[in-house]
Amino acid sequence: MKRIASVIGLPAESIEEYERLHAAVWPGVLARLTASNVTNYSIYRHGELLISYMEYVGDDLEADMAAIAADPTTQEWWALCEPLQRPLPDRAEGDWWKVLPEVFHLD
Repeated sequence: MKRIASVIGLPAESIEEYERLHAAVWPGVLARLTASNVTNYSIYRHGELLISYMEYVGDDLEADMAAIAADPTTQEWWALCEPLQRPLPDRAEGDWWKVLPEVFHLD
């Protein structure tokens, strides 16, 4: 299992809409995440930052993330969510969310 935490900006004017959308995530988006071996997925907000955490339980993270990105329902979902977000300038090239390094973990 691989733990992944990420962060992205969420301007104050986008908070209400982002939280409204995530109060009822589309079933097709949830099904695609599950089919792509994503479990224990959470998004937290601290002020104007979103922090996501997920666990990946598959064998090919790159292929499973590509399947999520290729999914038409997920693409529609992202089309609603992405304009609300503000990627951090120091994220890796090609990434939307900035992946955070794990500093500590207790099993």
